[in-house]
Amino acid sequence: MRSCYVAIFAIALATAIGCGPASDEQWPDFVDRRIDEFKAGPKENPPGSIWRYKYKGKVVFYVPPYCCDVPGELYDSDGILICSPDGGLTGDGDGKCSDFFNVRTDEHRVWADRR
Repeated sequence: MRSCYVAIFAIALATAIGCGPASDEQWPDFVDRRIDEFKAGPKENPPGSIWRYKYKGKVVFYVPPYCCDVPGELYDSDGILICSPDGGLTGDGDGKCSDFFNVRTDEHRVWADRR
């Protein structure tokens, strides 16, 4: 019975201390820079956000458009703009990744502006 208490204490202690984010919870430096850009600018409506997905076997980061004719932005894990899956004048982005919303997986919100 005592070993159960020790195990429970060890788990609770590890949880309280934390071991840093899991590898799938980390993101590249460019995401931090993008967050800083949002914070330095005016509050958007809807609020700015950054999302992480898997798309065609790779981790990507999506920044939704904040207004009608502004294109959304899809970046690879190196911070290179892949495409604009939505937004723009037609609302359909630039057409380079028109399947993004149908085939993306593993949605995770990385950050949202809470101002």
